[in-house]
Amino acid sequence: MTSRRVVPLPPRVDVAIVGAGPAGIATALSLVRSDPGWADRLVVLERTVFPRDKICAGGLGARADQLLAQLDVQLDVPSVPVHGLTLHLPAGTRCARSELPIGRVVRRFQFDEGLARCARDKGIAIVEGASVASLHPDGSHVRIVSSKGEVLTRVVVGADGVGSVVRRALGLPAGQYRAQAVEVDTHEAERDEPRDILRFEAMDRGLTGYCWDFPTLVAGEQKVCRGAYVLRFGPEPRDAARTLDAYLVSRGLDPRAFPHKRYAERGYVRSVRYARPGWLLVGEAAGVDPVAGEGIPQALSYGELAGRYLHERFAQRDLRFEDWSHRVAWAFFGKDLRFRARMVEMFYGRDRPWLERVLVEQPWFLHCGVEYFAGRRVPRPWLWRLGWFAMRTWAASILSRSG
Repeated sequence: MTSRRVVPLPPRVDVAIVGAGPAGIATALSLVRSDPGWADRLVVLERTVFPRDKICAGGLGARADQLLAQLDVQLDVPSVPVHGLTLHLPAGTRCARSELPIGRVVRRFQFDEGLARCARDKGIAIVEGASVASLHPDGSHVRIVSSKGEVLTRVVVGADGVGSVVRRALGLPAGQYRAQAVEVDTHEAERDEPRDILRFEAMDRGLTGYCWDFPTLVAGEQKVCRGAYVLRFGPEPRDAARTLDAYLVSRGLDPRAFPHKRYAERGYVRSVRYARPGWLLVGEAAGVDPVAGEGIPQALSYGELAGRYLHERFAQRDLRFEDWSHRVAWAFFGKDLRFRARMVEMFYGRDRPWLERVLVEQPWFLHCGVEYFAGRRVPRPWLWRLGWFAMRTWAASILSRSG
């Protein structure tokens, strides 16, 4: 472990990454993995100082750890291993378990600090407390004005989350799928799931979202992170805090006893172009899973792809980035994001009852989700049976509505 030191902002770099979360650090790590010389050609600007307080449920599928391994990173931080998940829906309840761990629950302030430490150990410069005030095109470069000074860069990578300064500077819309989430850390309750199970509840079909219970560790003590995710989709979206309070009461807990932590999320939209010449967006600055709000694996995937892509584009001396959105859309994680974006209207719209039937009546569906969360290959027979059942049930629902 290297000692902490104050890193000055270099006057000129080839790549400036705004945001030192998983997407930004993964981009830097991927560049350095492509060529160690990149460590001297880039800088990461982070507006806060580590360890930073990042509000997040912290669910980390094993596929995220596989991505970290691809970046030559092994992140050992306090975590709770997870072996399965449970869905509570109006159509019924379904639980899927695995003998092997499918992931873990981490505290984001520990995860992000550990990831940044790994980047520093590889020679990557992270300038903390560098809040970006403005960005200005300057010929073939971009001039970034921050609280730590100015830097001239050939490429700006926007990895600065849902409130992205880079996205606003590009003039992009906020996005079609915006969500609010509220969470609390509580003691364990009598009717909780086993501590190796993630619990999801979506009993109210009028709610475009769900509530969750994740086992977690707070200062080494066993706690449960409980929260509500509400997608602002539809005519009258619910308030996430009130949704969570009602859920806590149903779990036998007093909402007034726990500090509430609120944050926003942005979902992926295929039609948005996430790059301009010399600029590109990654992670939640671009968009993550709109259905469930999952973001850590997607952020790491964005960054891993962006690092390889930038290395390739610099080698070709082509920084127009005309195909970045296409590269994202056709990457494996991009196909997954496109699928989830299509599922928004299906799951939170009039087709929700039949989709619930698939989830509850066909155990392979949830097992597919568990295997994917774990980064393992989903057995083809499961996919075939699920696809056939889904097509049959969907057709029946369309016929019943038309009749």
